[in-house]
Amino acid sequence: MKIISLSASNIKRLKAVYIEPDGTLQVVSGRNAQGKTSVLDSIWLALGGGAAMRETAKPVRDGEDTASVRVDLGDLVVTRTWKGDKTSLTVTSAEGAKYTSPQKMLDDLVGRLSFDPLAFTRLSDREQVAALLELVDLDVDLDALDADREFLYAERTELGRQGKALGDVPAVDKALPDDEVSASSLLTKIRESQEIERNRREFDNGISFASQKVTDIKAQIAELEADLKNWKSTFETRTEACAALPAVPDITALESDLEGVEAKNAAIRTNNEHRIMGKSKAALVKEYEARTTKIDALDSQKSKALAAAKFPVDGLGFTDDGVTYNGVPFSQASSAEQAIVSMGMAMALNPKLRVIRIFDGSLLDADSMQAIADMAAAQDYQVIVERVDDASPSSIIIEDGEVVSR
Repeated sequence: MKIISLSASNIKRLKAVYIEPDGTLQVVSGRNAQGKTSVLDSIWLALGGGAAMRETAKPVRDGEDTASVRVDLGDLVVTRTWKGDKTSLTVTSAEGAKYTSPQKMLDDLVGRLSFDPLAFTRLSDREQVAALLELVDLDVDLDALDADREFLYAERTELGRQGKALGDVPAVDKALPDDEVSASSLLTKIRESQEIERNRREFDNGISFASQKVTDIKAQIAELEADLKNWKSTFETRTEACAALPAVPDITALESDLEGVEAKNAAIRTNNEHRIMGKSKAALVKEYEARTTKIDALDSQKSKALAAAKFPVDGLGFTDDGVTYNGVPFSQASSAEQAIVSMGMAMALNPKLRVIRIFDGSLLDADSMQAIADMAAAQDYQVIVERVDDASPSSIIIEDGEVVSR
């Protein structure tokens, strides 16, 4: 659907104009501040509804109270009028039947008529990417992916900082035990050993005494045979009990251990700290690597989604740095290439109402103008371009708010 005719009165700088634009490329020309832009704006004011009103604070010409725009689209005729600060809209079919919900019908018809291909070339890299993403159906939420990646990256950075703060972990002495030596335990062992030694001495003394008694009794065997028998039994009993006693530990060695226990425990504590540091750093490294794996997965998911995306122009894409065309940054493409890419995006935004407006068309060189004309003809689109003092025969000249005949 294209514009067959446009009539507007008292819109912005316009007094009254009637235009039957070319079906492919129509240049609207004239000097500055004569109403060229108002012609293009009147199309958007007629069709755009609330969005157009918000973008145009004062649609009615200074000094006037009423204004109107009528756009004949062939199958539809759109008429919007203003009286004071009130506006009304009617949409009729070619046969004259009125639509009961005219703006809803237009909203379904109009894509992004306000999209200006030339304006796209002047956006920042980030703004160009945002505009392009509106046209692409991705099976992932890039904002969510970027947010997840930013969160994981921050986590990974903090883990790396903590790992770096630990520095080089000293080597662990595997010969040292995990638990510190108890000084009280060593003292207990020393006391037990001393008690065993005392018992041993007592038994040794008893044995010596019993042995002497045996000798004495033997000398007096006749008179002391009964006493000898008793002491012999005592001797045997004590000998058996002494044999059952444990051997006397090396008390000197235990005392030596006690003297070095604090130094040994200090070494064990240091060793355990090294062990804990090693485990902490290993855990940090593991978490760091896990974040890296997740970040790589997000990057891969994003790359696959972008690789599968259908862009409106072959060769079009983007990176984190901005939009690209055939692998080259969009800003480095030629003027004609930029015009072709921008036109492709504008066409994708307006699939039903095949009308595209270009403001500041004077910035387009001859090659870019030709590229736009060729693309519009090939894709069956109507392009209306605003240019300053374009003297080409097909130009519509606006002067003081009206169309000037040649």
